[in-house]
Amino acid sequence: MSSIARKAVVPFSEANKKYVSSLYRKSLRTAHDWINKTEFYRVKASEIRSRYDANKHINDPNELKVIFKETEALLEDYAHPDPIIPPCRPGGSKFERNIPPRVEARIPIDV
Repeated sequence: MSSIARKAVVPFSEANKKYVSSLYRKSLRTAHDWINKTEFYRVKASEIRSRYDANKHINDPNELKVIFKETEALLEDYAHPDPIIPPCRPGGSKFERNIPPRVEARIPIDV
């Protein structure tokens, strides 16, 4: 074996939990971009949750990598061309609309 070991996906590490939760949040945001009615969105959110819960028991790092790649591919395929952006966030309709004027130091002019 080589002296440099490749990093394997540890199934229940903190980084893995954060990655899975970020994928889950991204899935919910993508569903919200496509579905405007709350009752339909909640049904879709419960379907997404059941898909994530179905893979909760997987311990094999190689299988996890495959599932992560499939999920990323699905999210890329279902990405909305015009996603919902909150108004005050960068790219939103109100972002930097009324910026207070910059306060600069005034330098007295010698006469």
